[in-house]
Amino acid sequence: MRRFKPLIALAALALLPMAHAHEVPSDVTVRMLVRPDGDRVRLLVRAPLEAMQDIVFPTFGPGYLDVTRAAPQLRDAAQLWLLDNLDLYEGERRLPLTIVAVRASIPSDRSFAEYDTALAHLHAEPLPAGLDLPWQQALLDVELEAPIESEDSLFSLRARTDRLGRRVVNAVRFFEANGVERVFQIEGDAGVVALDPRWHQSMLRFLAQGFAHILDGADHLLFLLCLVVPFRRQLRPLVWIVTAFTAGHSVTLIASAYGAAPTGLWFPPLVETLIALSILYMCVENVVCQNLRNRWPIAFGFGLVHGFGFSFALQNTLQFAGAHVLTSLLSFNVGIELGQLLVLVLLLPALNLLFRYVPERAGGIVIAVLVGHTAWHWLVERLAALRAFDLWP
Repeated sequence: MRRFKPLIALAALALLPMAHAHEVPSDVTVRMLVRPDGDRVRLLVRAPLEAMQDIVFPTFGPGYLDVTRAAPQLRDAAQLWLLDNLDLYEGERRLPLTIVAVRASIPSDRSFAEYDTALAHLHAEPLPAGLDLPWQQALLDVELEAPIESEDSLFSLRARTDRLGRRVVNAVRFFEANGVERVFQIEGDAGVVALDPRWHQSMLRFLAQGFAHILDGADHLLFLLCLVVPFRRQLRPLVWIVTAFTAGHSVTLIASAYGAAPTGLWFPPLVETLIALSILYMCVENVVCQNLRNRWPIAFGFGLVHGFGFSFALQNTLQFAGAHVLTSLLSFNVGIELGQLLVLVLLLPALNLLFRYVPERAGGIVIAVLVGHTAWHWLVERLAALRAFDLWP
């Protein structure tokens, strides 16, 4: 019998209530309602209770939340997982948020659809004792508030909630004092987000994003390389070509942001395929053509395609533009142009140095073949992804 005691102990541990084992959820949505009101700002937060790791909530029966005894644990969870990870700013000043109310809610509760109903729900009667509510399905609702200088101030939020799950989305709604509502879908920790950005904040944010995007886009950079290699000594044609490419991608970038692009799932892989095809075409033209005087119309046409590619980078970030959508789009475009200009400033001297030791025609062909080899592989891979969609329903 003694030799079986360790096995019995292990079996007993395995049968302990699951309330004591908190696994990290795969997908977590944290809802936040922010509203300045007079001399204070309120932040109402709703998160799933199962995301509050390392806290054992009292249960009864097969794992139902014991609402009556859970008040201390609910407040600890609100402090540890929400209050300590939410930074709300008025201008540059971090606000001293405090907990006003905490309660558990059932998963079917819809009070957070509006700010007023959510606030009323937080101060309503708690859930009745003995409710058959599995603790993993319960919701944690928290009201936070802080004193402010003016309800017209610039408010910013940083939600460091990424540890609540493997993928965390913060669904934030900001209610301005003038009645305007702004909605954000912030994935993970996106840093400090201005809830009502001023025009210069939007401009700087999207300028930096456009600059970083072009430097991080290998396909766009290779297209630019193939575009300018034959014209490295001809400033006037080079200016016309780069200007045509800029005009082309500016048109489709702005049009896409205002909803003029197709919304089907097939469209992004189609654009990526066409971008690879544009690079391959440029490589072939650089090899077989001697007269490239009419390259600027081709640059404009391919610029239209690349503009759609640039627009994909804005799909999840244009929400941060606030009321300054056009300013943000133009700033993003300027950032792209600054990135292209930096590439040209570095690229042209490098080509000049290379062609001191390598015959220009032979060197141009070698560059075109190497880039074309990469573009061909991209084209094959992207065509395979595109075939998964029915383009002609």
